[in-house]
Amino acid sequence: MTIARRLAIATLSAFALTGAGGEPGLIREYNVSVPMRDGTLLSANVVRPNTADRVPVVLIRTPYGRNTERYAAMGKWWAERGYAFVVQDVRGRGDSDGNFQPFVHEADDGFDTQSWAGGRPWSTGKVGTAGGSYLGWTQLYPASLNNPHLAAMIPAVTAPDPHRNFPLQFGVPMVAAAHWAALVDGRQRQTFENVDLAAAYHHLPLADFDRAIGRNLPLWREWLEHPSYDGYWRARGYQSALLNARAPAMHVSGWYDDVLVGTLENFTALSRRNSSFGFQKLVIGPWGHKVNAGRKLGEIDFGPDAVIDYENLQKRWFDRWLKGIDNGIEREPPVRLFVMGSNVWRDEWEWPIARTVYTKYFLRSGGRANGSAGDGLLSLKPPAGDPPDRFRYDPANPVPLITAPDATQVGGPDDYAEVQKRGDLLVYTTPVLTAPVEVCGPVKVRLFASTSARDTDWTAQLQLVRTDGYVQRLNDGIVRARYHHSLERPEFVKPGAVVPYDIDLWATCIAVKRGERLRVQIASSAYPKFDRNLNTGGAIAREARGIVADQTVFHDARRASYILLPIVPARAAR
Repeated sequence: MTIARRLAIATLSAFALTGAGGEPGLIREYNVSVPMRDGTLLSANVVRPNTADRVPVVLIRTPYGRNTERYAAMGKWWAERGYAFVVQDVRGRGDSDGNFQPFVHEADDGFDTQSWAGGRPWSTGKVGTAGGSYLGWTQLYPASLNNPHLAAMIPAVTAPDPHRNFPLQFGVPMVAAAHWAALVDGRQRQTFENVDLAAAYHHLPLADFDRAIGRNLPLWREWLEHPSYDGYWRARGYQSALLNARAPAMHVSGWYDDVLVGTLENFTALSRRNSSFGFQKLVIGPWGHKVNAGRKLGEIDFGPDAVIDYENLQKRWFDRWLKGIDNGIEREPPVRLFVMGSNVWRDEWEWPIARTVYTKYFLRSGGRANGSAGDGLLSLKPPAGDPPDRFRYDPANPVPLITAPDATQVGGPDDYAEVQKRGDLLVYTTPVLTAPVEVCGPVKVRLFASTSARDTDWTAQLQLVRTDGYVQRLNDGIVRARYHHSLERPEFVKPGAVVPYDIDLWATCIAVKRGERLRVQIASSAYPKFDRNLNTGGAIAREARGIVADQTVFHDARRASYILLPIVPARAAR
């Protein structure tokens, strides 16, 4: 069927649904064909006011299917407020033609769809983009092309460049990425009600995860063929080009969104440019990967203020940039953060917060920091002659990171008290706080360590020890030894050699109360969030047998391991 024929059919279907279903003020158009520059047709649904006036457009592009009740309701909500709403299946998904290749076509297809939406006879020519997770990527990949119709964006829970966090984090496969690859297999969203994902993850080699669930996933295997940062990943990145983007953007995420770092990095990089670029806003709540989903996440209740009027916040953003309504949003503090612990929202003028005092808390012990019963201490006083701590890492029995076995939410504010009864992890805890402390900003660990293996992993997790004994995860990070110098050129370590490792724990924001404590957990695995390192130095995700590694963590005068915490003092009274 020719492009002209398909476009004609789509137009006729739109007229047939004008005012249908008891919605006299709306026009709904289904399966509208949107042509791309290479002739590929992508399928979209449109909901718009039944008016002779032109209206701005809210655009969402998704790989998860556009024909849902959620999008039908969302379209009605926007149309009733004077916007056209367009939701489109990305290339190769749903009813859209072509082949789905994550990251590859989103820049050009996004640009072409923005041009189409801005050029409709019912459009004012102003287009705003919205959506989270992969839907954030579909906004930010084309943003640097600066389509003249693109007036504003709301990218939520958007990962950074794909090699930096998802599907790999600095060369370490994220196991849940295998589930995501299966989820988007074929043209429709796949279901896994009768699939034991946890057992499939445990199958070795990890590259055969797909066969363990009865599938063939070329995408998963393709990713694993490129554990190092190479031309494959450079061609699929977007963050360096994003610095050219001029559209205002409101970046949204949660402290327990496992791709939080993308939101923080993008806001920081874009907001530091000169004022000729678009205004940037940052909103971080006490949420996971599902923004504004409720006041509770796992066992933790963040209070009644945890849920915000997110719909009207988005409307206010688009009213300013798509309709030109002077509602003052760009004159407000650009950063809005939820401070966990005190459970309040606070406005700031920048991220990271300028008044932050970055403070080293040193890992200390008498050489027996194994588990919560050990003698590990987190101290402001640097070590002098502390003996090292040792543990054995067996990839057949990895230290768990508590999480559901899918890609929808990786980890949360879970309780690690039971996990820390193990002896194959190290625990360092502050004394009981005699005064409250706010930790709000980027968190990093410098670890001096040696291993008996050629390659291994080092993981760090920051935790809050509450007065009731609950050990709440705040955030975590990992480094693979072969990539400690370069992500492009792996280099195995010499067994027994002491190596300094830098572990990025992204960020957190919590008010630690008097009587509570902070804790750092050091291990060599965080499974099943991350692929188990088999310690052999072999091909990543391609081997089926591992070896046990003897691990040593140093904290003496010459090799002082520490966590760098962002301590935020209260604002000075004016």
